[in-house]
Amino acid sequence: MSEPSSGTGGNAELREFLRSRRARITPEEAGLSPQPGSRRVPGLRREEVAQLAGVSVDYYVRLERGRGTNVSESVLDAIARALRLNAIERGHLFTLARPTRTQHRPMPQQRVRPGLQRVLDTLTEIPALVLGRRLDVLAANPLARALYTDFDALPARERNMARFVFLDEAAHELYTEWESAARGIVATLHLYAGQHPHDPQLAELIGELSVCDKDFRRWWADHDVFHRTHGAKRYHHPVVGDLTLCYEALAPAGDPDQTLGLHTADPGSPSEEALRLLANWTSEPNQLHPESATHRKFPPSTSST
Repeated sequence: MSEPSSGTGGNAELREFLRSRRARITPEEAGLSPQPGSRRVPGLRREEVAQLAGVSVDYYVRLERGRGTNVSESVLDAIARALRLNAIERGHLFTLARPTRTQHRPMPQQRVRPGLQRVLDTLTEIPALVLGRRLDVLAANPLARALYTDFDALPARERNMARFVFLDEAAHELYTEWESAARGIVATLHLYAGQHPHDPQLAELIGELSVCDKDFRRWWADHDVFHRTHGAKRYHHPVVGDLTLCYEALAPAGDPDQTLGLHTADPGSPSEEALRLLANWTSEPNQLHPESATHRKFPPSTSST
């Protein structure tokens, strides 16, 4: 098997991801016999990961230091098995270990695809929105704005789901299980960071959230990754009360940087009735400008993403 070549700067994201993954696993969980004496590191040692993966210690050490390039698929598979990575984590490892060459410059402003906007316009009975890069909210129908906040009323820079969850005090009341939702946001951003390591707007977002919120700062250091597909979330809305909504995250073919998010309730459930009440509420004048938008921790800005 080929050796990873050394570099000068290294891959910090790969380094921290591998460190965080081996820290989660004890030797006993990995099937290794416990060694006498105290351990100075949590989880597995580097040499233990190398042993489990069938590579030399020197090879793994250089790889974990972020100085490996052109690492073979068989080596990455072996390391993924040794660290017991799930499918999402395995894909993230491959992305980090085989970075594409990208330039350090702002990405062009992202706009919702016209076809997705037309789909959104037809959805009047369920909350629906389109998320773009960095969880930017590109478009949202009236029910989604009523459920979360009126993103259209915010400056373009602040129309972002991560900023809403961490910097809008109303989000803590809206999500019945706020910590779970917030950690999912962080893990989703980490997955995006692996795919777009040189996105300056992402660096700005991470810096802002790290400064403003200690929970975000702590969870970002965990290096967990998550890919939104489907699930259920519980809400407590100030107008209609408790809801349990299932969500589907659909990425259109040919444009993985845009995701259509749909929220539905079980037929005949109290949540379906609450959605119906919320739809009636949105039809009243001036109902899509909740006071929560004035409680944000970040200063107002007119710059665009």
